[in-house]
Amino acid sequence: MSPAALPRRSATSAILASAVQAVTPDPSVAARTAQAAAVASVPDPTPPRVVAGTYPEPVPESAPSAAAVDGAYTPRLAVGTPQPVRTAFGRAPIASRTAAATTTTTTTPAVDPAHLARRATWGATPALVAEIRAVGTTAWIDAQLNPTAVADTMTDSLVAAQWPRLKLATWEVHDTYYPDSTGDLGYDITESYVARAIWSKRQLLEVMVDFWTNHLVVTAPWGEAWDSAHRFHIDVIRTFALGRYADMLVAAAKHPAMLNQLDNASSTKRAPNENFGREVLELHTVGVDGGYLESDIRRSALALTGMSTDREDGEYQYRHIRHHRGALAVLGWSNANASAYGEAVGVQYLTHLARHPKTARRIATKLAIRFVADAPPAALVDRLAQVYLANDTRIAPVVRALLTSAEFAAAKGQKTKRPLEDIVSTARVLGAAPGTNTKGWLSDLLWHSRVAGQAPMGWPAPNGYPDVAGAWSGSGATLARWNWHMAQGWHAVDAAPKVAYPALRSLLPATLPTTYGGYVDALANRLLLAPLPAAKRDAVCAFLDRTAASPLKSTDAAVGWRLPYVVALVLDTPEFATR
Repeated sequence: MSPAALPRRSATSAILASAVQAVTPDPSVAARTAQAAAVASVPDPTPPRVVAGTYPEPVPESAPSAAAVDGAYTPRLAVGTPQPVRTAFGRAPIASRTAAATTTTTTTPAVDPAHLARRATWGATPALVAEIRAVGTTAWIDAQLNPTAVADTMTDSLVAAQWPRLKLATWEVHDTYYPDSTGDLGYDITESYVARAIWSKRQLLEVMVDFWTNHLVVTAPWGEAWDSAHRFHIDVIRTFALGRYADMLVAAAKHPAMLNQLDNASSTKRAPNENFGREVLELHTVGVDGGYLESDIRRSALALTGMSTDREDGEYQYRHIRHHRGALAVLGWSNANASAYGEAVGVQYLTHLARHPKTARRIATKLAIRFVADAPPAALVDRLAQVYLANDTRIAPVVRALLTSAEFAAAKGQKTKRPLEDIVSTARVLGAAPGTNTKGWLSDLLWHSRVAGQAPMGWPAPNGYPDVAGAWSGSGATLARWNWHMAQGWHAVDAAPKVAYPALRSLLPATLPTTYGGYVDALANRLLLAPLPAAKRDAVCAFLDRTAASPLKSTDAAVGWRLPYVVALVLDTPEFATR
């Protein structure tokens, strides 16, 4: 393999990916292995000959019969397949909470503003909860679902000033860095990603951006999309996050980042690369239980041939000479496909998949897992799928139906924060603001998220980061969160902090509580928006060599040099880890 053919992924990323995969076993690995072995047993009629310095010779369009391929296919596991049960952050195993998660409530209880803030943003704060309570939960949801009407001048100005390279088109990246590749744009987009998560007023949009980033996966800072991942994030994910999924899917399929990420840029009628054609079905739309056969994978790939990139500037280019001609049919879609100019055929196929009932259910399931419970109620999923179809794949109505549902209101305590959310929500609740070295601090934040196993856009597989508690219960991820909690306590009292933190003393009432129990309660109410259970409150008091009834004085170390440690300890609790 020539150096140019080596993957542009750092060794560190590979090691971290392996670590996360070790914590989160993929239940489809065995199925993939069996499938690969079975397909490998089908003889290749004419293996391509490769001559050094040339492109492989075209291979015949003939392939093993559909019956032979389908007979060798081992179905993979679907979203929602039960996972191994683990204990997460001292909470009860997910299995023990399934009954509560699957109960359908007939009346719609009022949504707790704090619960809404925890689920529909990157982290609840007292000010945000007060805002939601003042305007009402439904009005707040409706405003957030119209993000262009939400003023966010500070964050928009920060992103424009700190990361001006994000404006570069893919061809400009090639022109600027020729003949080398670079991770610069990948670092820019991931830093701005977390900056918006922390400071944006359009919090529900940022949550949905994260959701879709883990659905239509493009990796950064390094990878096959090194030149265009930033534009994919802006032009596809951010643009369509609350719009029509059909539009997002087509935009993704025609974007150089996705075309390179899943190899469709190199797919031709004579040598179709089935990677993108498979993932469009398995991950992006109907799912592994969508009813397609292994032979449909090839037809899916053939429908998408021609969607490619320009070798010189890296931009999207439709190459009609590569497009397969001939009738195609997949999952109820068919087209005579008689012309080489078949871009519209691919678009029609993708739009059909986006509108498929199986896609509706898959998207509804993933949204319910994100916002409600690891094992969401089937009745809720059914209703959300119907909303998706009735609104021609528009996402905002689905999210509104979800956040105003009885199941959502009743789902308090049924989700656990993933590491990146825990890290970001720490900064939010402590009141971090841009400072003298915001980019340096965000770089530190990203380093901690990589150590915890969840750097934004860092998942190397096309299925995205898992969003169930058991996937993140490993000691490494937990320790990384706790280290960040402690680091921010120290940073807040640093003489020259990179970002601006309010004084930690401001987390306590102006008039101090009279007892250590009241002191811990005050911190918990400020950081967790609720008091700690008595046993945990007493444990924090014991850490300070006091009881809950011990008198508190303004000169005590708990109010001085030990305060950062107590703040970190409160943030280390399962209550803060709860989404």
